[in-house]
Amino acid sequence: MTTLGLIGLGRIGAFHAETLTNLPAVSGLVITDERADIVGEVAAKYGATPVDSVEKLLSSGVDGVVVAAATPAHAELTLAAVERGLPTFCEKPIASTAAESQRVADLIARSGVPVQVGYQRRFDTAFAAVKAAVDSGSLGALTTVRSTTMDPAPPPMDYIKGSGGIFRDCAVHDFDVIRWVTGQDVVEVYATGSVQGDPLFTEYGDVDTAAVVVRFDGGALGVVSAARYNGRGYDCRLEVHGFDDTVVAGWDQGAPVLNADPAVEFPSGQPHHFFMDRFTEAFRTELGAFVELVQGGPIQGATVADAVEVAWIAEAATESLRRGVPVSIESVRKEAKQ
Repeated sequence: MTTLGLIGLGRIGAFHAETLTNLPAVSGLVITDERADIVGEVAAKYGATPVDSVEKLLSSGVDGVVVAAATPAHAELTLAAVERGLPTFCEKPIASTAAESQRVADLIARSGVPVQVGYQRRFDTAFAAVKAAVDSGSLGALTTVRSTTMDPAPPPMDYIKGSGGIFRDCAVHDFDVIRWVTGQDVVEVYATGSVQGDPLFTEYGDVDTAAVVVRFDGGALGVVSAARYNGRGYDCRLEVHGFDDTVVAGWDQGAPVLNADPAVEFPSGQPHHFFMDRFTEAFRTELGAFVELVQGGPIQGATVADAVEVAWIAEAATESLRRGVPVSIESVRKEAKQ
């Protein structure tokens, strides 16, 4: 049996507390957060052990650590756990910038401590089936991949202010999944965006609607769409087209779209409300894979190296949006070194 530590009890952290508590292989959960009242509430709800500091959690005898605190704290907390030799699960991203992500990745690599990064779409049944189809070669040479993420409403604007922007906070999931599914690296992006909702997006240098054209090193093209306002529900879809076939994920009965064809009764279910209900099972499988990692198994999800590559894509997209021109991944790497 395995005892885990959970740092951070915000929206995703509290969700992870419930998931971890219900995993049969997890025998104990030690939790901490800067807000003592929240720690007490979550501990009482799930029978977890509360501690009042990260240091106490790391010293409590846990076998592994889940980092679910705010993004600016990811790097410091992950490295603190790694320095103790504790296998770590870090929610995306591992750091606020690509350059900092690379620095953190280099330190982790030298430590030899396994770290898994939280990109849960890899563990969704449909997304995994798309990956398997591509790997089988049944699609032939890939031509286009389209990935969509549309939230029903934006998170609190205080969160947006420190999120790093729509590409670093939201579209990174799309960037990760298109790299993973195609098995190709991104060489260039062209990003555009607009603000049609809360004017604070503009004040914070962000957009609420964005699109990115992606060029892969294998010749395929990608289109990533991201939006903070989608009143019908949480929309997350993936389409991969090849010379010989096409495969999709996310076109289930809960897809939040209104079919304009009256002769077609699809989708027929209630629209997905948010990412946590859309990917409940994926999160459970992902954290189950982390428990196996803690027990000595391999990393089954996104690695730190994957997270660094995604960070460079997000950096290039952010720069492309600012400049209004295509930006290569290599150029942002070089600029970061200057």
